[in-house]
Amino acid sequence: QVQLVESGGGLVQAGDSLRLSCTASGRTFKTDAVAWFRQAPGKDREFVGGVSSWVGGVVRYSDSVMDRFTMSRDNTKNILYLQMNNLKPEDTAVYYCAADRVYQPVIRGSPAFWGQGTQVTVSS
Repeated sequence: QVQLVESGGGLVQAGDSLRLSCTASGRTFKTDAVAWFRQAPGKDREFVGGVSSWVGGVVRYSDSVMDRFTMSRDNTKNILYLQMNNLKPEDTAVYYCAADRVYQPVIRGSPAFWGQGTQVTVSS
């Protein structure tokens, strides 16, 4: 099992920045795929960005965040960061960290392991 804990959410104004953290523990492997998803009220869960492994691998972002959000990894501590710049009200959502042993379930939106989520609220 993999445990995922998100932190760093909060209430900000449009144009501000936030950095979310996802700390993985338990039975983790450097080859695990890790990703960020979000779910706004009344909407389906949406893929934000993901990495195919903790070291190197493929990095992918959704079109809606491509030029504003950046992921980075601390491989020694198993932390995946999501730097969010120029936040917009439409970025308001609960942000979830998720992981799987392979990348395809992550890309399909059905990874095996999920965190509890952290709320991000962007006011206009």
